[in-house]
Amino acid sequence: MTGLSTVLIVVGLFLAGGVYSFSKQKLPKGVIVVLAIASAMCLAAGVLRIQGIWE
Repeated sequence: MTGLSTVLIVVGLFLAGGVYSFSKQKLPKGVIVVLAIASAMCLAAGVLRIQGIWE
């Protein structure tokens, strides 16, 4: 596992927590959607780097 993969996964999980928190606070759906997309992209990039598919 490389350092960048770890950072991407941690940031993705942090953003996922933000999605959960913002949805509980009833914030605008646009903010929640943007955070969810960013979270999914960070997590996917981190996993792909771990697998060696994307360098």
